[in-house]
Amino acid sequence: MSDAQEVPENDEADAPAQPSAEVDVVIVGGGIAGLVAARELVVGGLSVTLVEASDRLGGKVAKHSLDGLVLDAGAESFSTRRGTVADYATKLGLGDDVVAPNASGAWLQPVNGPALPLPKAGLLGIPSIPLAADVIDVVGLAGALRAQLDSLLPGVYGSKEQTLGGLVRKRMGRAVLERLVAPVAMGVHSRHPDELVADVVAPGLRSRLKQEESLASAVRAMRAAAPAGSLVAGIRGGIARLVDVLTGDLERFGVEVRLGTRVTELDASGVTLDDDSRISARHVVLAAPDDGLTGRAGNPSATPAPIVLATLVLRSEALDAEPRGTGVLVAPGSTTVTAKALTHATRKWSWLAEKAGEHRHVLRLSYDGSRLGDGDDAALRRTAIADAQALLGVPIAAADVLDFDRVEWRAPSPDERPAPEGVSVIGESVAGTGLAAVIAHSRAESAQIITLLSAPPADF
Repeated sequence: MSDAQEVPENDEADAPAQPSAEVDVVIVGGGIAGLVAARELVVGGLSVTLVEASDRLGGKVAKHSLDGLVLDAGAESFSTRRGTVADYATKLGLGDDVVAPNASGAWLQPVNGPALPLPKAGLLGIPSIPLAADVIDVVGLAGALRAQLDSLLPGVYGSKEQTLGGLVRKRMGRAVLERLVAPVAMGVHSRHPDELVADVVAPGLRSRLKQEESLASAVRAMRAAAPAGSLVAGIRGGIARLVDVLTGDLERFGVEVRLGTRVTELDASGVTLDDDSRISARHVVLAAPDDGLTGRAGNPSATPAPIVLATLVLRSEALDAEPRGTGVLVAPGSTTVTAKALTHATRKWSWLAEKAGEHRHVLRLSYDGSRLGDGDDAALRRTAIADAQALLGVPIAAADVLDFDRVEWRAPSPDERPAPEGVSVIGESVAGTGLAAVIAHSRAESAQIITLLSAPPADF
């Protein structure tokens, strides 16, 4: 029996069987948030039914096959901050397969001009040494001198700014924000720093700023306090292995999973399905886009544009030289390419390079869907080839491409509206972007639900 099939230590295999008429918890949505919650709840002794509208589980944590290679079709790495995902992968039996990326680092494509190595001594692009040569190369001497003024400003200056963009703009100026922080933030979180809450994407940064009296010093202190190693990691074989293991655990623990089933109404007592049947529950968890199910008034205009991922598998001896390290982040407004980021996946992950073999490479290019227009897959393929050639600085012909796929994801709008009583909301819209945030939030919410439903009734 493989590690992924063994019952993890301290988890009970004899989870309760599902009642036929009512369950303790019904979960709407089978993405990573819903899967994590379902596992936590059933291991905690509650009966669980999970309802998913599509025909598969995992949401944005997905896989596809190109030219015989099984690749991640969504997230391909996770933040190592606090060890959240690595610890959870270990709990699932995947600890030995958590791997660090190649240490060569990424490059940056400015708005104009050639690509440059991305400064390494930073946090989300915020430089720890503003006058470092690699920072000056990107933001210019004037931009670096403005950023250095950060060391002369009082620690409280800008510390009340809620967004990452507002904080960096106040402390280090517009050049660092737009030329360094924005490309990194867009590549990691698919949002401009002005749309990212600083305390969510960089926990502790604002408080460190007040302690250290400068943003650069705060970044240095946080980097020094972080565990040694890369700021991101992956899983040998792909992040989608998390879904495979979680799905197997839910089946083994007796969670009822209903695929291809849409919820039309939802309240604290259960959910109504598209066939007009009803699942009654003591508690409801919404792990999917709200879409008006809870009756909370949303703002459709705030929904971000879709993220389009174009994956190329190609044969190229020129790429063996790894011309741009693990990939390229593109500054917003770049006139050079349409893509907002490129990952040279076979350079980033040694396990994938071994599977791909000699001269075969995997490139992942991400796009803001609003910039692509109505082009079909053939048009996107041509755009991806042209962008890859421009970003990597090597010739790539259409005949070099062995396989191609297009995947589109829609990020939910951030949602801080309170859920109805008896309904818990989990997932990206409330937890923030990234596996670390989503998994931590789902587990915390699940622990609260277990405590709530396990408490003895009040004695009146």
